[in-house]
Amino acid sequence: MKKIRSGYIAIVGRPNVGKSTLLNRLVGEKISIVSRKAQTTRHRITGIVTTDESQFVFVDTPGFQTKYGNALNRAMNRGVTQTLSDVDLVLFVIEAGRYDAKDQAVVKLLPKDRPVILVINKTDQLKDRSSLLPFLAQVSAEHDYAAIVPISATKGKQTDELLAEARKHLPNEGLMFPEDDLTDKSERFLAAEYIREKVFRLLGDELPYATTVEIEKFEIEGNLRRIFAAIVVDRDGHKAIVIGKGGESLKRIASEARQDMERLFGDKVYLEIWVKVKSGWNDDERLLKSLGYE
Repeated sequence: MKKIRSGYIAIVGRPNVGKSTLLNRLVGEKISIVSRKAQTTRHRITGIVTTDESQFVFVDTPGFQTKYGNALNRAMNRGVTQTLSDVDLVLFVIEAGRYDAKDQAVVKLLPKDRPVILVINKTDQLKDRSSLLPFLAQVSAEHDYAAIVPISATKGKQTDELLAEARKHLPNEGLMFPEDDLTDKSERFLAAEYIREKVFRLLGDELPYATTVEIEKFEIEGNLRRIFAAIVVDRDGHKAIVIGKGGESLKRIASEARQDMERLFGDKVYLEIWVKVKSGWNDDERLLKSLGYE
């Protein structure tokens, strides 16, 4: 019988390469929020996968970017670099057939003193499969990778092979978390993330990034969770977009977020959401800390 091995694993890459989709696929639950909009992930999310032989503790990071310099993006980039210094193994995720200066900026951050697995995601979207091998040769020359694993996170292809490769580099013996745990994040945190996901999914094309969610009250009464949340926006015009005509957008955000919460928590959820304006919240270091940004 093999000994149980465990370790911390960072999932890094430029925005929108499928890091959160990969984490959710591996964990089997929606722990990290996903939308088509880049930079959806703002916090380091920990997802835990426990098998008979291993415990993988994954840390999903925001997409590292250099385009914007406000306090929110500085905090997110700090999260990436801090995570890379704290983990045992790194999964560097790129998109099949696409590799540019944004990916190379992440390569420069990759640690030299611990293993890095190059994960080529979205292989199912390649129109010309014969282009994969030359592409692998090109990208593998940029860093000394412990392994290269092509996958499709959306379809679950090759994810078992990725876990088998990752297991080789887990340094610890025994479990680090109880075997039933899926994340170290609180229900309060996950509730805010689910609401934020719905805002981005439903209003992503109309609404800029100046949106976050504040849980003002989270109560548990038997099998019922009462959650009171504020969607925080930067301007009055954004508030009108979130509320929508006759309150329709806000109702839909609340309804879809509540259904996701009930699935994850396994209990009924009473969810009340409103919108408030805090101008400049995403460039105010003190306010960001109060909203949970590191």
